[in-house]
Amino acid sequence: MGLRTWTLCALLSVFLVILLPSQTGSVAVMSVDMGFEWMKIAIVKPGVPMEIVLNKESRRKTPCAVTLKENERLFGDSAVGMAAKNPKATFRFFQDLLGKRAENPQVEAFKNQFPDYNVVKDEDRGTVLFKLSEELTYSPEELLAMILNYSRSLAEEFAEQPVKDIVITVPAYFNQAERRAVLQAAKLAGLKVLQLINDNTAVALNYGVFRRKDINSTAQNIMFYDMGSRSTTCTIVTYQTTKTKESGIQPQLQIRGVWFDRSLGGFEIDLRLRDHLAKLFNEQRKSKKDVRENPRAMAKLLKEANRVKTILSANNDHMAQIEGLMDDIDFKAKVTRQELEDLCVDLLERVSSPVQKALSSAEMNMDEIDQVIIVGGSTRIPKVQELLLKAVGKEELGKNINADEAAAMGAVYQAAALSKAFKVKPFVVRDAAVFPIQVEFTREVEEENVKSLKHNKRILFQRLAPYPQRKVITFNRYTDDFEFNINYGDLSFLDTEDLKIFGSQNLTTVKLSGVGESFLKKADYESKGIKAHFNMDESGILSLDRVEAVFETVVEEKPEQESTLTKLGNTISSLFGGGSTTESKENATDTVQEEEEVPTEATKEDDRESTTQTSEQKDSDAKAEDKKAEEQKEGEKVEDKDTKDKEETAKGESAKTPEEEPIKPPPPKKQKLVDEIGADQTINDIPDLAEEQVKKCVKKLQELTERDLEKHEREKAANSLEAFIFETQDKLQQDEFRKVSTGEQRAEISSKLSQASTWLEDEGYTATTKELKDKLSELKKSCKSLFFKVEERRKWPDKLSALDSLLNHSSIFLKSARMLPDDDPIFTEVELNTLEKLINDTWVWKNETLAEQAKLPATEKPVLLSKDIEQKLAALDREIQYLLNKAKFSKPKPKPKPKSNTTKSDNGEKNATETAEKTIKEGTQAEPPSEPEPAKEPPTEEKMLEIEGSEADSATQKTPEENQKTEL
Repeated sequence: MGLRTWTLCALLSVFLVILLPSQTGSVAVMSVDMGFEWMKIAIVKPGVPMEIVLNKESRRKTPCAVTLKENERLFGDSAVGMAAKNPKATFRFFQDLLGKRAENPQVEAFKNQFPDYNVVKDEDRGTVLFKLSEELTYSPEELLAMILNYSRSLAEEFAEQPVKDIVITVPAYFNQAERRAVLQAAKLAGLKVLQLINDNTAVALNYGVFRRKDINSTAQNIMFYDMGSRSTTCTIVTYQTTKTKESGIQPQLQIRGVWFDRSLGGFEIDLRLRDHLAKLFNEQRKSKKDVRENPRAMAKLLKEANRVKTILSANNDHMAQIEGLMDDIDFKAKVTRQELEDLCVDLLERVSSPVQKALSSAEMNMDEIDQVIIVGGSTRIPKVQELLLKAVGKEELGKNINADEAAAMGAVYQAAALSKAFKVKPFVVRDAAVFPIQVEFTREVEEENVKSLKHNKRILFQRLAPYPQRKVITFNRYTDDFEFNINYGDLSFLDTEDLKIFGSQNLTTVKLSGVGESFLKKADYESKGIKAHFNMDESGILSLDRVEAVFETVVEEKPEQESTLTKLGNTISSLFGGGSTTESKENATDTVQEEEEVPTEATKEDDRESTTQTSEQKDSDAKAEDKKAEEQKEGEKVEDKDTKDKEETAKGESAKTPEEEPIKPPPPKKQKLVDEIGADQTINDIPDLAEEQVKKCVKKLQELTERDLEKHEREKAANSLEAFIFETQDKLQQDEFRKVSTGEQRAEISSKLSQASTWLEDEGYTATTKELKDKLSELKKSCKSLFFKVEERRKWPDKLSALDSLLNHSSIFLKSARMLPDDDPIFTEVELNTLEKLINDTWVWKNETLAEQAKLPATEKPVLLSKDIEQKLAALDREIQYLLNKAKFSKPKPKPKPKSNTTKSDNGEKNATETAEKTIKEGTQAEPPSEPEPAKEPPTEEKMLEIEGSEADSATQKTPEENQKTEL
């Protein structure tokens, strides 16, 4: 069994895909593993559980590149091919600019690495733009939207249906601004993002899905070391089964520790090798002109450096060579693996750092790690594997996962799980937020008659806190409008360089309005604080859902005023699962964890008090449960000895007095009231695109897409016209075309073809799509008669052979039908005469038409047409099928026990009928498909059962009396 077949079988056994019956139309979903240099696309559609999408070059990965020329766009390999010719208009490696301000150090590094790009500041948002001309600029989000739209076109072509739902992978270290930028790019592309999934989480999910049978209640800790083109991420994942409310016990993965290095990857090695090759070229040429000042030459060197690096992973040395590198001068130099390692000594020293810091973040040691698995293309470098193996102290590194496609396959599994059109085997994913987030606010305090402002911080999400998750913060000491800030927490675990690249640590400022009005309206109510509800969704993006002012008041119970109708309504509501509106809302958020309340303004004493109250509450709850259990046990015992102690119990109860057992009053019933508070949010890191900007960007991208489609249609029309001209000119020289045409006819067609060819060479470049299509239609019309005559002669042999076969077998069937005994006829005389007449008429038509066709010259329009033959075949086949159906469903008359010769006669009838039916069926197997006419007298269900019984009897050769018993 081949590897591809084995993989597909494994997918089918692991990935349960059920197309829900309520879904119609397009149901396919896709994922894109958007890497720094390459992207991998995967889809799920009915009949295809999980599959990597092949691009137009039939490759399983596509370069993340787009070339913007004056009148066209190029993507993927075509764009990379243009990078050396037009480097300023070919955009690659721009993902580092997503969610970055113009002053970010990473923007400056990008400018230094790619000086041929004209990167300017966006004055409206403070981000960057690529400037192609005075009027034409593109943001990184727009460029990413173009690539995402191209990935969708590849997926739709592969899936043969529209695709809109998508899951996109992002690096685990992407902050809130970078994640929002990816979502904006998908919005510009018109895609519905089901989730942004961290690439390391997608890899871990792919690993777990194919090994779900090995996951049990015992925790397994796996380390994934992912070194890609741009960055390196080390992740520690724990696999273990867990109990879920919906599906029972299911496998789960939990991210325990994460660390990353933003600039440790294969691309940095490519850049260093490129600069080394440029230095060698300058030394060979010994000219004052530096090759590093030529953008085209440097683009060629970067491409060659990548190729040499890949080959050196399996060889000790290789020859780098480029024809016509600069000024038509060729370049050739030998590079060894040792030279490459010497160029990257400082990079290789950083290989082990993510391992140690990931263990530290997970509070684990290497002994607790069961296996280390390498992912990413750059882990194929031998020196990287050597250093990593030394760092982890294992006997070997795990390579039992596809280093290139694991993230895309894990993401598409998640896409199918999130889609409403599919049902997959559950796999619980508990991702972790790499950066902590906290709420900060300032309030006025008074100590010793001195008022001052106190700045408070409350952690909302700790570092590596699991998500999706909801949190609630309660502000207890505000009675008027106020504001608070949502910022990142303590980022001291990042080094200075990473902290600068991280950008703004302030996320959002929230100004609340309506707090004072709410307190004035509810002056008689007890305040329970201002509650702010936060949500970190599956994409790792934090949002403020709502802010509420909560009040409580005591309500006097009046059970005597409760009507019978109200009681009945409450009973029915409780029986059928009715509840409050709040409960239904909470139940609707099953995809996230329950809301967890975070204390806010409490002082240290308040914190201790709150903690104490919480612990006391837990203790009281535990005691109540223990008491309840004891009461249940005692109840069982009392129930066992109820008859013995009945009199004692009655005496004891009569002896008690009200003073000895006071009746406790029931707790007062409280009513909860909630007021919605207005929350005006101001984004402080990177502002999102305004609605007007989004509309302009969508329109601009749509115009580019329409221009590409129009260009594609024009190229298709031009290619069709050119292909028709060459193919027809070749056909005019073939014998079968020369046989059915005169010299004058061929000369006329050839002249028109030559004129069209000349027109295409002279004016075809400026011709519109309509003009090209009209020219092709004109040529096809001129050649229609010639092609028709050739096509008819090609069809004659098969069609006539099928007709002869059907006529012969029909005659045999007719002869067999007439030999059936007259005492139990199956067919009427009229039916047999009709078939006989049809057979004779068909023979006559065939012979006369063939004779007439033989008299005509080959250059004339034929009188023997394939469509006429098909009509004759269909008519004869319908009549035969009718008679066969009648014979099949005919009910034999019950007869007394026949003599032996009669039995033989009956068997002879059946055998004759079966033989004729078999003969006809065998004769029509090679015939073209026809539309058999339904039986003129469809048998009833009773008749069908009786016929089936008679056929079974015939097969076992039972007597007629036994047949009667079987039918009864």
